[in-house]
Amino acid sequence: MQNQKAQVVVALSGGMDSAVCAALAVRDFGTNATAALHVSYGQRTEAREQQAFQAICDRLNIRQRLIFRTPFFRAIGGSALTDERIAVPEAGPEIGAHIPVTYVPFRNAHFLSAAVSWAEVLGAERIYIGAVQQDSSGYPDCRPEYYQAFNEVIRRGTKEGKIRIETPLIALRKFEIVTLGLELGAPFDLTWSCYSREDQACGTCDSCVLRLRAFAAAGAPDPVPYLSLAAIQGHS
Repeated sequence: MQNQKAQVVVALSGGMDSAVCAALAVRDFGTNATAALHVSYGQRTEAREQQAFQAICDRLNIRQRLIFRTPFFRAIGGSALTDERIAVPEAGPEIGAHIPVTYVPFRNAHFLSAAVSWAEVLGAERIYIGAVQQDSSGYPDCRPEYYQAFNEVIRRGTKEGKIRIETPLIALRKFEIVTLGLELGAPFDLTWSCYSREDQACGTCDSCVLRLRAFAAAGAPDPVPYLSLAAIQGHS
């Protein structure tokens, strides 16, 4: 789509957190001023996440979209999300206590760099990303200080230095994100969070377990299909 003016660029992976960020952007700036960016980086669920991205944009009426690929993550490897030789582990008892093998080395820096470049072209001064520190897998590029530092890089390295990354969900618990999303009408039924499957969510990886716990704590049913009822019942 031809670039038009926008006020905010949303990094929209297709997961529940980014969908809530997209709903926030549409509420605060309107559909015409919101642009959505999706990065396919060779992850296991690449096709399913891209499908979720398009469906979320359709539901929220976000017309300005950009999808691009970063194939080098597969060549680099080192993550269970991009290297088929590394199995996606089942969630342990203490999610987030250690950086897991699903961490993709310095991934968010590449996503944010692309978002900043596009924001400069669009004239947007805000970038929304659904980074979450609490109730997360413990990725180092989801910490507040990371985004503070990145904003300083943007200030010094862009033409006008006015673009800022905003992380509206970073201090929320997962169940609070679900509650907020329900209030905003975020399309949770269209989202995809599973690290390993594209047909039905596995219900056992970190991402699925965190999601199931969040919906259970919020007192709401998770609308996506899971591989087994046991996965859902185990967190209800």
